[in-house]
This record gives sequence, structure tokens and C-alpha cells, in this order.
Amino acid sequence: MSSLLFRYHLLKLLQKFGKVKQFDFLFHKSGALEGQPRGYCFVNFETKQEAEKAIQCLNGKLALSKKLVVRWAHAQVKRYDHNKNEKILPISLEPSSSTEPPQSNLSVSAKIKAIEAKLKMMAENPDAEYPAAPVYSYFKPSDKKRTTPYSRAAWKSRR
Repeated sequence: MSSLLFRYHLLKLLQKFGKVKQFDFLFHKSGALEGQPRGYCFVNFETKQEAEKAIQCLNGKLALSKKLVVRWAHAQVKRYDHNKNEKILPISLEPSSSTEPPQSNLSVSAKIKAIEAKLKMMAENPDAEYPAAPVYSYFKPSDKKRTTPYSRAAWKSRR
């Protein structure tokens, strides 16, 4: 079955529960499955009630011979204890990053959306203190400098 046909039917099914603001159907970007569906999507409804109704009605149901798993994208949270005030912050406000993929795999638009979401969250809670980003570089240059160039003989002896 065509993925285009499946996307269309899935979107029509979701629209029965309310106005769909955003519908992201994910595809493989590279590799042997490039261009093929990844098997999941993200949906934003106008209201929380519409989303809750869709979750309750669709989770576990069959759609075009596929069992649907419908749940909140922001199910995981991180806890920070700063100044003895326990704060619960979502990993990200971006729906597609609930499992924190490596930074190199994020698109520029996803990074921009994540920054905008964090700025919005900070604007809503101006008195809250947020943890600083880690200051660790994975590409840190070595502190030791070689005094001699690499030699082929030294390389062969290490084999």
C-alpha cells in the first residue's frame, strides 16, 4: 500500500477528533530505507481535549491493518534540584525529540523550534532558574603536542 494513501487515511481519521494544527509524518533520510516511512508521526490538535479524546479512542485500534499506538509525545521529564526547589522540565518542547537524538542529526529548523520553545517557556516563568547547558566539547584538542612527526616504522610496530 502506498504511504501517501496511508498518510491520507490517517489524517482523515485524526480529523474526526478535532482540528489538526500540525501533522508530521516521518521518513528515513538516508540508508537502504531512504524515502520510506519510519512508522510513526506526530500530531498537534487545537485543544488538549481533542488530543485526549484521540488518544483514548485510537490507542490499540487497527487502521488499514496496522495496530495504532497513540500517546503523548512529552511523556518523559527530567528533574532538576536547584536551590532546593524541585522543578520538572520536559526534555524538549519539540514533539519529535522526546528521546534526545544526537545534535548532528537535528535539522536547523528543529533546533530553531527547540530554542523558540525554550524562550517561550522562559518568558512564561521569568523567575524560574533553568540549568545551564553543559560546557563540554567533544572535539577538544589534545593538550599534548607531538614533538616529532608520525613515522611509518612506529606505526608498524604497534600492529
